[in-house]
Amino acid sequence: MRTISAALIGGSGLIGSELLSCLLGDDRFGQIHLLTRRNLDIVHPKLTEHIIDFSDTSAIRNALNGCNVIFCTIGTTLKKVKGDKKLYRQIDFEIPLKAALIGKELGVEQYLLVTSYSANSKSRNFYLRLKGEVEEAIRALNLPSFHVFHPSVLLGKRKEFRPAEWLAIKLLSLVEWLFPFNYRSVKASVVAKAMESVVFENKKGFHIYSRKEMYMLTTNSAK
Repeated sequence: MRTISAALIGGSGLIGSELLSCLLGDDRFGQIHLLTRRNLDIVHPKLTEHIIDFSDTSAIRNALNGCNVIFCTIGTTLKKVKGDKKLYRQIDFEIPLKAALIGKELGVEQYLLVTSYSANSKSRNFYLRLKGEVEEAIRALNLPSFHVFHPSVLLGKRKEFRPAEWLAIKLLSLVEWLFPFNYRSVKASVVAKAMESVVFENKKGFHIYSRKEMYMLTTNSAK
């Protein structure tokens, strides 16, 4: 069985860091190319870290060259970009789309992207609209295999403490049993494991995974 060469964009985030651990520990994956804006100080024999400016198309192309699969978990918050929606769009829309375009040119076999539950290009909510727009833009490229993951509220240990998010999760835990299954919180590790598992199903075309499908994938992969 051949080993897969994978690229990961967004390895410093909650899902991305979980996914990176999965990929490095999975013998079915060979070289892992981590595309990042800053050094993450991770040393592993399978890992090649590419510290790049994502406006540099040549740098992205060089990092993706030879990869079979692209995982994109990149994302920011309005707080991190200090309310700059243009910068927010550059990170959450332009980077994933550019990676998909270059991946298609290079013959990448699968592209896996994390957006959000209720992503909708027609939404009045800026975040959900942006996530819907990037899904539609990449889907229009007609990639051989495009997988989109729709987590709701994410659970996991973040590198930075977000008081408002912490409080929201605590409150949600008290009442979320009343919500439809796909609206409930989901562990970042479950999303990461689902992304890892999907690669080996070798599905062609466009696919979306809600909370239910992600838990099913992680259960099947454990058998």
